[in-house]
Amino acid sequence: MSAPLTLDGSSAGGQFLRTALALSVLENEPVRLEGVRGDRPTPGLSHQHLAVLETMVELCDADVSGAELGSETIEFNPGLEAGDANTAAGTRLEGGSYAVDIGTAGSVTLLCNALLPLAAVLESPLSVTITGGTDVAWSPPLDYFRHIKLPLCRQFGLEAACEVDRRGFYPDGGGAVTLRLAPSSLERIDLLERGSLEGLRIYSTESASLADRDVAHRQAEGALERLNMGTDLEVLERCEITAASPSPGSALVLRVDHGTGVAGFSALGERGKPAERVGEDAADATNRFLEGSAPVDRHMADQLLVFLALAGGRVRVPEVTDHVETRCELLEAFGVDVGLEREAETAVVSVASSLDGVQ
Repeated sequence: MSAPLTLDGSSAGGQFLRTALALSVLENEPVRLEGVRGDRPTPGLSHQHLAVLETMVELCDADVSGAELGSETIEFNPGLEAGDANTAAGTRLEGGSYAVDIGTAGSVTLLCNALLPLAAVLESPLSVTITGGTDVAWSPPLDYFRHIKLPLCRQFGLEAACEVDRRGFYPDGGGAVTLRLAPSSLERIDLLERGSLEGLRIYSTESASLADRDVAHRQAEGALERLNMGTDLEVLERCEITAASPSPGSALVLRVDHGTGVAGFSALGERGKPAERVGEDAADATNRFLEGSAPVDRHMADQLLVFLALAGGRVRVPEVTDHVETRCELLEAFGVDVGLEREAETAVVSVASSLDGVQ
């Protein structure tokens, strides 16, 4: 067995871990992660990060050390078997059906994000039912994942769907979704121009315990009153959802449809925070996007980079966030030639060719 690729996560968070594990599987390359979540107040693996690691281990029947809460050093070897001669990577991943219980309100969507790229090396469909937090802090709300992330990735060949059984807010979690992936042949990603604006979609969700306060409706109204919509952005869809959940909570996602794709903006309800203010926060982020020229929002910018590495292409991002820089550095550690061209108000991230052997 070759020596593992050593990666330093001491100045990064959980996204570094999730991306590194996905790339390890895609490249069938063992990794050693040191200083896991080193820049967080409580470093090492928390419940949701351990759930990602354990899921990857189960999918690959991988060898692992350090798979325990609080661990700051992990060794992970996917050890996938060689594929056929027509598979450039020489490795493929079996599908199947799995169930994962994060055990807390840990983010379901972050686990889903870690699994999505694996569709590029699947031999058969994969179904993973995940229990945890669907709409929690420091992660994409469920409707962002369903209505922004998945539709955009489907434009470039990803075959994926997400079925929702129950919402889960902080602190109890208890939400349940099923992610379904099919073997996917990803296409080159070229997202440099936004194109003309086509409309706005609103997804406002309240737990059943908040229905008597009209929280979902008030969130949507707060957003509409704050948006600088002018005459170009009509409301194409408005969904106000009352959902069963073990904990009270709410979430709002705004989606902007434009000529080359979609962008999304979100906010979560908090104790003591007026519902209208939740809408205003999401609208403020939307207004900043509308004033710029990038085709993707600032959170999608770093989430797309793994797919860019898989298929090649170019993406104009609204800004070079820490997450964008960290993911570019991580891709380069796996041998991906990443270009980053900073411009006056935006930046262009490019990958000339895909990861060795995946495409």
